[in-house]
Amino acid sequence: ETQSWAPTKQLALKELPGAYARLTKLKLSALVLLTEMGGFALAPGAFDWSAFGVTAAGTALCVAAANTYNQWIEIPYDAQMQRTKNRPLVSGEISPFRAWMFGTACGISGVALLAAAVNPTVALLGAGNIILYAGVYTPLKRHTLYNTWVGSLVGAIPPLMGWAAVTGSIDPQALVLAGVLFAWQFPHFNALSWNLRPDYSRAGYRMMSVTDPMLCRRVALRYTAALFPICIGSTLMGLTDTAFLVDSSLINAYFTYKAIQFYREGTDTSARKLFFASLWHLPATMLLLLLHKATDGPLALLFS
Repeated sequence: ETQSWAPTKQLALKELPGAYARLTKLKLSALVLLTEMGGFALAPGAFDWSAFGVTAAGTALCVAAANTYNQWIEIPYDAQMQRTKNRPLVSGEISPFRAWMFGTACGISGVALLAAAVNPTVALLGAGNIILYAGVYTPLKRHTLYNTWVGSLVGAIPPLMGWAAVTGSIDPQALVLAGVLFAWQFPHFNALSWNLRPDYSRAGYRMMSVTDPMLCRRVALRYTAALFPICIGSTLMGLTDTAFLVDSSLINAYFTYKAIQFYREGTDTSARKLFFASLWHLPATMLLLLLHKATDGPLALLFS
């Protein structure tokens, strides 16, 4: 008799850290943490290494909580997708109860750490982002294509957390950082989701790439082009020096070129090229922002 099922894998103790790391979506968490650190480094004021470390630790715990809750909610849908069918909750490596407890422990400790060791503004942003990602974005994915806008808002909050950790408030200059992250999400995710249309369709997700492919391509181009005025705004608001206009325009032009190709062709190849361009565009933009920081930045100190 052919066996059509497989026993749940029992993890050895040494395998548990890796399973819980995958539960937190470690690569995505690292990218989010990078943007929070960028916001901290760009904020005005003396750089405090201890505050930097505590903010990063609290943010990492909040991100881990949000991603864990996301996987906990989406177990039956992840099981239908080729890309996610081997996640630890789907495979049974971690039980739903243990995952929920882990996410709750991360969320409570992360928000508590930010409230006690940083400031209430950062703690509220951290708690709000957990709720927004797990409680709003995650369920919206199966109901409306506008989930992508909510997801982009989630991605725009971490740099605000870094900024507020230094200043205690969300200043107009910080909104430039949030704007970069908000706009960047669209070409990044729309290009990613384009080649995953069969998976998303099978699981019932209402992504633009599935429900309105032309809108998916148009929105990717629109928000890629929006990076030009956002970066100009960083100089006009005194966040970066004038040279940033030139450097940021060069990488934004290439990014936009890839978005135009995706808009015109709508092929898997053009989507893949835009996605890979997004992977280096964000860290490159963050690096340029730091280099061209108007006050106390490396270039400002070098030429002062």
